[in-house]
Amino acid sequence: MRRAAPSLFLLAGLLALPAAAADLTPWRHSLVPPKSDAGIIMMPGEGFAEKQGLKLDYVPLQGDPLGYRALINGEVDSHESTAAGAVVAPGHGAEIKIVGCHLPALVQGVFVPDSVTRIEDLRGKIFAVSLPGALPEALARALLEKSGIKPSEVQFANLGTDLDRFKALVAGKADAAIVSAEFKPTADDPKNKVKMLMTGREVLPDYMRQCIVVASKTIATRRDALVRFLAAEIAGLRYAVSHRAEALALTSRITEAKPDDPRLGYIFDDMVANHAVDPELSIPLDKLAWMEDQALQLGDLKTRIDLHSIIDPTIRQDALALLGK
Repeated sequence: MRRAAPSLFLLAGLLALPAAAADLTPWRHSLVPPKSDAGIIMMPGEGFAEKQGLKLDYVPLQGDPLGYRALINGEVDSHESTAAGAVVAPGHGAEIKIVGCHLPALVQGVFVPDSVTRIEDLRGKIFAVSLPGALPEALARALLEKSGIKPSEVQFANLGTDLDRFKALVAGKADAAIVSAEFKPTADDPKNKVKMLMTGREVLPDYMRQCIVVASKTIATRRDALVRFLAAEIAGLRYAVSHRAEALALTSRITEAKPDDPRLGYIFDDMVANHAVDPELSIPLDKLAWMEDQALQLGDLKTRIDLHSIIDPTIRQDALALLGK
């Protein structure tokens, strides 16, 4: 497994590959920068891709705007998209297909100072999110709308990563923040004087986190490699959710977190217990329909789209067949 930034693509192409690696088919997959669930999400890169004849490079990119740009420009072969982005992008002309949804439920929550008791208290306050169109920002808008608060009634602040947003909240630079639930053990420390007010899935149980998307042309030109990539994803995720210690060790190695960091075990257990990871990469049309309704309500989509036109379940079916189910 290699992780590379887009700026390293040319350099990577100039490096001499070992003989064994030279026989592998390159596959570049973009995803958000690794955090405490990396041991689950990036497990397919731990030999599972190689078993399918692929040299898998992970390309960390912050948010869908950068991810879709890289996908459409051919800088990556697949993209780990927010489910909201996977529904909205085709509505704006992007020729992409959803081929599997590995993260069907939210792990993010709304974190606030201890003094805040309800989300309605956030009117007029600073709400820490990330880039426009990225999951924290999209989720914040959906949660506010669900609670009867117009997004225009708060002040959104792009404050970077989960850690950046959590630190801003603790320091009093924000009044609320969308942060991964991995920070709940840290928030529970009384000295921080913050708490998780609610989990996203409590309020929005049908809100999907992420799906894997590819450019439509990739299905036509690289179908075999795509099937093998999904097979590696399925095999790797199956292994990760059933091997807690190995997944946590991988997270520690990738993120350089201490092995006893409580965030690692908390988010692993939370995701597995709440079915926030689906190793089978199912494509739940009912949840995608709900995501479409949200996009229409928020104004991200102007008209409905044919959901069947933006998915291709046959890639997943072929991947399962390749694995012998």
